Amino acid sequence: MALDKATVARIARLARLRVPESAEEGLARELSAILGWIEQLNEVDTAGAAPMTSVVETPLRRRDDVVTDGGRQDEVLANAPETAGAFFVVPKVVE
Repeated sequence: MALDKATVARIARLARLRVPESAEEGLARELSAILGWIEQLNEVDTAGAAPMTSVVETPLRRRDDVVTDGGRQDEVLANAPETAGAFFVVPKVVE
């Protein structure tokens, strides 16, 4: 899929990127090459391939799913600019 300068300018505008006009031609070539590579990957038959999470087959490490309060209330509140008891003090946002 070949991209032209107008398409690159539109993509840049949608992405809120400032791309100088002098760079649009080179960017169009690079993006076209990337899209060509993706099209090439789409041609690969992956019907028999199992999904992988890693290239090395290792079992996932698990821990017990136990609910705790974290036990770090004092450490967390130490980061707050202002506290009241065990709570953060924040500015009023609703009148």
